[in-house]
Amino acid sequence: MPTESASCSTSRQAKQKRKSHSLSIRRTNSSEQERTGLPRDMLEGQDSKLPSSVRSTLLELFGQIEREFENLYIENLELRREIDTLNERLAADGQAIDGAELSKGQLKTKASHSTSQLSQKLKTTYKASTSKIVSSFKTTTSRAVCQLVKEYIGHRDGIWDVSVARTQPVVLGTASADHTALLWSIETGRCLVKYAGHAGSVNSIKFHPSEQLALTASGDQTAHVWRYVVQLPTPQPVADTSQISGEDEVECSDKDEPDLDGDTSSDCPTVRVPLTSLKSHQGVVIAADWLVGGKQTVTASWDRTANLYDVETSELVHSLTGHDQELTHCCTHPTQRLVVTSSRDTTFRLWDFRDPSIHSVNVFQGHTDTVTSAVFTVGDNVVSGSDDRTVKVWDLKNMRSPIATIRTDSAINRINVCVGQKIIALPHDNRQVRLFDMSGVRLARLPRSSRQGHRRMVCCSAWSEDHPVCNLFTCGFDRQAIGWNINIPALLQEK
Repeated sequence: MPTESASCSTSRQAKQKRKSHSLSIRRTNSSEQERTGLPRDMLEGQDSKLPSSVRSTLLELFGQIEREFENLYIENLELRREIDTLNERLAADGQAIDGAELSKGQLKTKASHSTSQLSQKLKTTYKASTSKIVSSFKTTTSRAVCQLVKEYIGHRDGIWDVSVARTQPVVLGTASADHTALLWSIETGRCLVKYAGHAGSVNSIKFHPSEQLALTASGDQTAHVWRYVVQLPTPQPVADTSQISGEDEVECSDKDEPDLDGDTSSDCPTVRVPLTSLKSHQGVVIAADWLVGGKQTVTASWDRTANLYDVETSELVHSLTGHDQELTHCCTHPTQRLVVTSSRDTTFRLWDFRDPSIHSVNVFQGHTDTVTSAVFTVGDNVVSGSDDRTVKVWDLKNMRSPIATIRTDSAINRINVCVGQKIIALPHDNRQVRLFDMSGVRLARLPRSSRQGHRRMVCCSAWSEDHPVCNLFTCGFDRQAIGWNINIPALLQEK
């Protein structure tokens, strides 16, 4: 009996072991197959060598990834449904045209075929239109004739500004870092008058609208109004300065610099005393201009203000404050009492003095770097240039966004606009001068080589629309101003 009972107990134990073993196998398999579906708190007990904080972070990240994939999957399904619907519509249109019954597979085939045809047609049309645009650009640029006519050499330091007189006799004015301003005969390139009344760099020069008066701004913190009297000499043959290399005179010092062909500034009449000195700024006066009528002037300074003066009394009428950094330029409207000032704070401001009782100001933020200049042009447009390598054309009636943007490869200095032909001349830091129309189409680049053109930064440009020979002037830090003849017949035909 004991033997039978022992054998029965042994058999029962063996069955229990087999049963427990099979259960353990099931548990193991189920845990491996269903591990991904287990909740997070059950996974916390799994064997892992990672710290609990790292493990929880990983679980959260995996959960976020899963949700993102779910969203993408749903969007993909919706897009597929829309595509199928469009394909069926296209196929239905094809069926109506052909008048034949198509199966679902045929519908999809025909829809994809029509879609590919449409895509190919769009590509062909885009390429054709792009080719036409590019060819039109090339045609316009190729028909632009830009010729160097005269070089004006006489300054002994870089030239900051250039301007053309608006009264007879028409002369050219230049403002230089050598503390002088010079007036030139446009035809002969001879210096007519030297102004030496400033004690610092002369940064700007502008001519009175109806009298023989010049307005200059200087680093000595003043602006001067001075009178000039010139008699244009009889044109005589002069040496062609465009053939002079110029490298020697640019690099040599003031002490040992020889007189060059065309340098007549040493023997021309000199004006040393101004009619009026405007002295309210606490910093460098970087620019100045006449208001319409010529009875008031506006100045822009590094002291972050622009001042409005009465010329006859030299009194300060208004101080225009608001810019956060130094001013770089100011310009007045040719027919209205409007002033635009630009600054290193990446903005330019429009000041309205048309109503004597109300002086409004509008701030425009269209650039990402220093606004080097902003000028009025024909109609109600303003053109601004910046160190961010862009020029933007604005409509005064809607200044929320520019109507045209010109992107270049170099910073832009003081720009000028030809009112008659609506051409913008862009002087660059990289010695280039480019011409664009008001819609942003590039028209030409002025020629530049080792023997002609500017050899250093071009600081300013100025148009003279009525002159028969030189209608564009540029100046730069190579100590010279250049007169150009610009002829763009394609643009004239369009206008």
